[in-house]
Amino acid sequence: MPLLFTLDPALPLFKPLYDGLPAEAGALEYRHFPDGETYLRVETPVAGRNCILLADLTRPDTKFLPLQFLAATLRELGADSVGLVAPYLCYMRQDRRFQSGEALTSRLFARWISREVDWLITVDPHLHRYHSLAEIYSVPACALAGAPVLVHWLTQRGEPCLLVGPDAESRQWVERIAQQCGLPFIVGNKERRGDRDVTVQLPEITAEQAALHSAVIVDDVISSGHTVLQTIARLQAAGFTAIDCLAVHGLFAGDARQRLLSAGVRHLVVSNSIPGAAPMVDLCPLLLQPIHQMLADLRHRHGA
Repeated sequence: MPLLFTLDPALPLFKPLYDGLPAEAGALEYRHFPDGETYLRVETPVAGRNCILLADLTRPDTKFLPLQFLAATLRELGADSVGLVAPYLCYMRQDRRFQSGEALTSRLFARWISREVDWLITVDPHLHRYHSLAEIYSVPACALAGAPVLVHWLTQRGEPCLLVGPDAESRQWVERIAQQCGLPFIVGNKERRGDRDVTVQLPEITAEQAALHSAVIVDDVISSGHTVLQTIARLQAAGFTAIDCLAVHGLFAGDARQRLLSAGVRHLVVSNSIPGAAPMVDLCPLLLQPIHQMLADLRHRHGA
């Protein structure tokens, strides 16, 4: 039975993974000294055990160093393996140098993670110019698609609707979900002039599509919410009065969640990949088999 560790026991996926694997909960003492430095003590014996770290990597700059300390300490204490389950994977945005001298943070972060863990599982990382995580991660890295849990939510609701991808990058999610649900979809065109300066244009909406009365915006990540807000405005201008928003990762920077609800979103639904106040669809059923497969592959490589 693996040991499941986390630096944040309140993560919504911890209990489902603990029950579903099943796993033994690893005990930690984790706090900060008055000057902000990390104090970390692993209380559960780990020698010869497979250890799994469940991590929330949103706003990662204050979380990554303690995670490194934990992974390294588990190894020093004799853990047989250390795997990382990070449903939301940070530092995927900067996948090339757009201007001379920029830090290629996606590659740097991947290099550091690959030094600390034996394997990685994540959900819908932002693979834009990279075709797979293997391009930057040197350990086995599994990128799962969150589409099945979004499909389940749409199917359970049973309401005809138009699926809307706000930009070209969202096409892979909305098209896959539309095919599985048998629903019509459109994809918008986004022009970004800055982090908070975004314009979205939608293709012409037919009378048949508008007659559905309900539209569901589908994306992998909602961060600042500016793209979604623009899409909502375009749908309202086309006559839609019932607009839902469905995403895998709800980061909701600042007051993004409240602004989306105030703009007229009826249902704002995200997964439990990270903590949050929005209704959640459960990623645990997606994660269990890949985790077992990673552990089985380790046993095979070690000749067990």
